[in-house]
Order: sequence, then C-alpha cells, then structure tokens
Amino acid sequence: MSYYFTLNYPKNLKPCSVNELLRKLLIPRKWRHYLRCEQKVLINGSYLYFNRLINPGDKIELFLEHVESGQKKYPENGQLPDVVFEDEDLLIINKPAGQKTHPNSNETNTALNDCATYLKHTPFIVHRLDMLTSGLLLVAKNPAVVPILNRELTTKAFHREYLALVDNSKTLQDSGMIDLPISRDPLDQRKRMIKSGGLKSITHYQILKRYDDQTALIKVILETGRTHQIRVHLAAIGSPIIGDPLYNPQGDSNELLHLTAYQMSLIKPFSLEQIEIKLPEEKVLLLKK
Repeated sequence: MSYYFTLNYPKNLKPCSVNELLRKLLIPRKWRHYLRCEQKVLINGSYLYFNRLINPGDKIELFLEHVESGQKKYPENGQLPDVVFEDEDLLIINKPAGQKTHPNSNETNTALNDCATYLKHTPFIVHRLDMLTSGLLLVAKNPAVVPILNRELTTKAFHREYLALVDNSKTLQDSGMIDLPISRDPLDQRKRMIKSGGLKSITHYQILKRYDDQTALIKVILETGRTHQIRVHLAAIGSPIIGDPLYNPQGDSNELLHLTAYQMSLIKPFSLEQIEIKLPEEKVLLLKK
C-alpha cells in the first residue's frame, strides 16, 4: 500500500541536506534507501540528490511504497472509545481503568478493539498501559507512522507524564528519582519486584499536593518503561499507590488504582511539529479526591 506525506520546511530552521531532513524525521534507513533509489522524495516538485540543501519554506513530498503492515486484526466490538485527540495518522484515547490495552486470543473488550470499532479498521499498537492504569493511550492509524513513533519512544522524543495518589507520604521527599532494577517475581507471575541484576529502571516524581499526613498527589515521569514500573518503585520506597491490589495490599480492595497517564508530548510523524496532549482535568478522576 502507498502512503503520501508532505510538509513545508520550517522558516525558523537553518538549511539542511535532504538526507539530514529524513534522519530528523526518524525515517528508517530502509525507507530512506527506497526514497533515494526510486526518487520518491520531491523538493518543490523535483527530485534532489540527498546531499543537496533544503531551504526554509521548501515543500517536501514523500511517497512511501514499501510499507509492511505485520499487524494482527483486532475485531470491532461495538464500544466507542473516549477520543481525546485525532488527526489523519494518530488517535489518542482516554483508556478507562480495568480495561486491557490489547486482546489476547479472542478477547473483544480491550482498548484496541474499541479503537477498531471507532476507526472501522485495525489500529496499530504503539505503547501500552497496565490494565488497571487509566489515561492517555496513543495508537497509530496506519503502519507508515509506526516505526517513526517507535523511534520516538526509543529516543525519548515521545514523553509521558502520570499522576498518582500515594499512601504513607509523610516521609516522602518533595521530589526525587528512584533508580532500582526491576525483575519478575518468581512467586507470582502477575508481579514484578526490585532485584539486583534486574532491568535498569528509573522513575522521577514530584509532589504536587499533600492532602494530609498520609496522602499526596504526585507527578511521575518515566525514564525507562518497565512493566508495573511506577507501581513497583513507589511501593519500594514505602509510598504505594492507593488502590493498588498487587503492591499496596493493605489498602481498600474495592478502590480503583489511582494512577493516570494524563499528559504526553511527541513529534507529529513526518513533520517537525511537536504536539502536547493533556487529559482534561474533569476526566482525571483522582484529582477529585
């Protein structure tokens, strides 16, 4: 399947070569090869050698002919997602707590099933949220933007922030970094644990509001992205998330996990435009506590 993208080189940037621009756009090396060999990148309507300069205001057109899907089909289930942002390539939804990101086997009640229902075609997964975590989830509408977004995740150009309500916050510093390796818990396949020799895991946090001697609202930023990382790290320093059934077993078992992905920023694929999406305050349920 063919895909077409166009952009105007920003007037506030210095001239750069065609090759430099394609690298800035995080276009995979294989695609850059096809664009050069097939002359499918046009500058102001004409092909330029990759060492030639692009100037501010120039129109760039990209014709991609070798995009592989490799994505399984997600059945539509009739449920519509809570859409927070949408353009021609991206869809960002507000995933509710308790819903899986993607299906296993024949499941049809996951966030990606909802997205398939809304889009009328199969979406493409970019990242995941724990089933118990609510908030912003980004999916791709087409396979052409998937490798771009994957590289943004790797290079940290794709930035996410979370809000959490934590217990036992009296001794919690106003801000800090948690640098503790995470591994699987051999006694419980659902859980992760702090263990020497585990995967390097770094979490940054900042207290936004203290409600009492026990409860605080904190902002959390991930430097790495391990399964259950925020939950494991906060529990490890003695301030587990309220409503966490795995890592805060002393809490109320009927309460939802108070962890929300509330903000994300990224570079719009095949552009140099940064976009920032924030969950509306009225949809951040934990702020109402």
